[in-house]
Amino acid sequence: MLKTALQPKWIAMLALALILATVFVVASAWQFGQSRAEETPSREVTEEPAPLTEVYAPQRAMTALDADRIVTLSGEFVEDSQVLISERLQDGEPGWWAVAAFAVDGAPDGEVIPVVRGWTDDVDAVDAPPAGQQLELRGRLLPPEAPVAGEREAAHVFASLSPAELINVWDLPSYSGFVVAFDVVDESGHEIGAEAETVPLEPVWVGPQPEGSSVNWLNLFYAVEWVVFAGFAFFLWWRLVKDAHEKSQEAAVLDTEWEQQWKQEYLAAVAAGQSPREAEETATAEAARKLDEKDT
Repeated sequence: MLKTALQPKWIAMLALALILATVFVVASAWQFGQSRAEETPSREVTEEPAPLTEVYAPQRAMTALDADRIVTLSGEFVEDSQVLISERLQDGEPGWWAVAAFAVDGAPDGEVIPVVRGWTDDVDAVDAPPAGQQLELRGRLLPPEAPVAGEREAAHVFASLSPAELINVWDLPSYSGFVVAFDVVDESGHEIGAEAETVPLEPVWVGPQPEGSSVNWLNLFYAVEWVVFAGFAFFLWWRLVKDAHEKSQEAAVLDTEWEQQWKQEYLAAVAAGQSPREAEETATAEAARKLDEKDT
């Protein structure tokens, strides 16, 4: 078999298998790198309040390390910026989120961030946020929702909380995420958010998200699959070489059998009194017939 494998044709095929295996191994390494899911921060990190301007930048896409954290921020609500987000459940009851733009102190370019002030089941009872008043806010930072296509039930009512959609209404630069407010206090320390008894909104609580697996099993499966493909490239080469070697051995055996059968028939024809030329023709015909009968 080694003699067959060293033929130029099979050496070239081995080089091709090596190139393919290299490509497959590189693909496997890439998939393996992708199989490590983006790490999520621990509960100790997400539940420890941190200033928004220190943990998240407006122009950066929100990652798992940014989202789900409790943040603090100071600033003021923008006047006439309140909108409602429909189809929000509170204790199983459908209602609306009251959301307003909050101008963040210390934002790089004066960006605002959408803030969920609270929940209500009566849109007519929602009051306006206290615009122009310096406030301190604590809440959970969450990633943006995707815009929902279709006609809105009212100009100030949206089906999803998408900052990309709200900036067209507010005409203000915005953070890409939003904050669900837990506490809103004024400069004197008085609660004026949904927790206050005088505000006709119910507080919205969003707990920490469950910690997920740090392994992307689908990508890991693909990584193993590419390794299998790399091994299969060499296996296919070996199988083709083996088949070629076995075929060459079978051909050699057939040649030997043909030669032996032909000699036997030739000698029998000569012994029967045929001329050498006639004996060759007879030997060829009889050898072919008997070998065909043997194969069948």
